[in-house]
Amino acid sequence: MSDPLTGTGQHFRDEDWYAEELGAARFTDCTFTDVDFSEATTRGAVFESCVFSTCRFNASTHVSSAFVACEFRRTSFFDATLEGCKLSGSSFSECTLRPVKIVGGTWGGVTMRGAVLTRLDLSGLDLREADLSMANLSGSSLRGSRLDGATLREADLDDTDLRGASLDRVDLAAARLSGTRLDLQGAVMLAELHGADVDVSL
Repeated sequence: MSDPLTGTGQHFRDEDWYAEELGAARFTDCTFTDVDFSEATTRGAVFESCVFSTCRFNASTHVSSAFVACEFRRTSFFDATLEGCKLSGSSFSECTLRPVKIVGGTWGGVTMRGAVLTRLDLSGLDLREADLSMANLSGSSLRGSRLDGATLREADLDDTDLRGASLDRVDLAAARLSGTRLDLQGAVMLAELHGADVDVSL
């Protein structure tokens, strides 16, 4: 078996990694420009402090891989699968993020301002301290997700399922809510944000 690909401080431009088995590749402080990762697969790979600009991850599959403190610019994840992946501290700007299949994982501190995340299943995802300002999450499921400390200023949560989600230090009043599904705890918190004195002992 060949050794996993590695790289530190390199710039990869116009590379064709279509359908490549990248396995447990490891890259640090690398820049990827116009690289085609379509239908590529990773398992246990680590990308740390990397920049991806106008790359394509279409229909790619990533299992237990990490993209930590990475920057994604105008990059497409159309029909990609991320299962149990860690994206802590990464940022997305003008990226295509749907449709995408996300199964668990840790996305703490990600920046996804203005991202279109409509009708996605983000159930159980760890999004603590994430910046979802102005993101469109309408029709998505965040059921059982961890949103503690997340920023939802002007986020569109129309018909979003937040039942069972942890919402400590989240200002739901700053988001757009219409048909948003909340459990009792979430409903009480929202009422209190609007100045209500809720007595749940009755």
